[in-house]
Amino acid sequence: MKNERFERYIYTGVTAILVLIAAVFVVFLFLERSAVFAFLGKVRFVLAPVIYGAVLAFLMSPVYNWCYRLTVYTGKSGEPKARFKNEKLGAFFGRSVGTAVSLVFLLAVIVSLSSMIIPQLYSSIVGIINMMPEYFQNVYDWLTDFFVNNPPVEQAILNIYEQSAQYFQNWMETDLMSNLSNFQNFQNIEKILGGVSSGVMNLITLTKNLLIGLIVMIYLLNIKESLSAQGKKFIYSILPLKAANIVVGEFRFIKKAFSGFIIGKLIDSLIIGILCFILMNLFKLPYELLISVIIGVTNIIPFFGPFIGAVPCAILVFLISPKQCLYFIGLILVLQQFDGNILGPKILGNSTGVSSFGVLFSILLFGGLFGFVGMIIAVPLMAVIIHVYRQIQDHFLAKKNLSQEENDYVKLDRIDEKSGEYIRRTDKQ
Repeated sequence: MKNERFERYIYTGVTAILVLIAAVFVVFLFLERSAVFAFLGKVRFVLAPVIYGAVLAFLMSPVYNWCYRLTVYTGKSGEPKARFKNEKLGAFFGRSVGTAVSLVFLLAVIVSLSSMIIPQLYSSIVGIINMMPEYFQNVYDWLTDFFVNNPPVEQAILNIYEQSAQYFQNWMETDLMSNLSNFQNFQNIEKILGGVSSGVMNLITLTKNLLIGLIVMIYLLNIKESLSAQGKKFIYSILPLKAANIVVGEFRFIKKAFSGFIIGKLIDSLIIGILCFILMNLFKLPYELLISVIIGVTNIIPFFGPFIGAVPCAILVFLISPKQCLYFIGLILVLQQFDGNILGPKILGNSTGVSSFGVLFSILLFGGLFGFVGMIIAVPLMAVIIHVYRQIQDHFLAKKNLSQEENDYVKLDRIDEKSGEYIRRTDKQ
């Protein structure tokens, strides 16, 4: 009895100390948040190759797993049989094939997109810059004709337009063209190192990080099962069996939510970009490749993505022809309706279970905190938060023998303490 009491005192004391340490740590983070953010930024910069490698490994994991299963096992998917009598030899061969195919697939995608898209994007942007005075003049003439019967408004609108057009044209001819020239001359290493600028150095750093990231990706693909086993071993070593099973299950849900949404969204956006390119060619709209790439990339962002991509593209088309701009807007509306009602649900299904308001809220919150990356991971991250919240909520409701069904709480006035009856309020109340 004394030992139990002593152990209870020790447990209470250790808990109190840990809570105090946690409180002090939270206060320190709040008071020194600028230093903490600076430190985290430095850590992120140093670990950038590892982060890139982890992201690439995450994206290539389905390709790697498919090749591994195809190489090591035979027969139906429900009844796999090992192809190799020696298990270690089979695993080695499967990992080798999976790694090689994943690397070749990734490099093929990068090289294909770079060789096909980048030169045409460059020529499109240069063409836009060279033709920009003519485009601005077209819009100027259109505004003049539109407000011909209202000279005061015409003068005010044209003044604002001329200032905006001049600012935009100066930016394109100086900053944008300078960066594009540096990118085109990237093969001339000596010239870059001799007259280096911060933009070019950033490009060199990014290239270095991506190359190291490829090596990290190869390592992670081959040791991901070992890392998973070590993580589970650690969880089961420090937590009770029931709690450990819950934690492992939650991590499995996190993986499913992120992989299902992000990979599905990438496929969905690729299809939308290709369809946009085909339709723009069909309707003979200008800069079809440049606009299709913008539409496809921004479509990765849920909810706001179509607007982020469509608005600047519509302005670009409007500079060339206001009539074609109307066709382009109609095309994008049809394309997004197809994506939202047919293609998206077909590919993604109900992989997140997040409501429309939850999607909007999560993108605003995590996009504001983490920028573009936050907007991409917002929906699966919100799905994980909601799932964990519901698990905790259902646990405490079950302990109190209360219903876990949401419908039982609609118009609920109170729960009778003695009978446990759910008393609902009437419409008059």
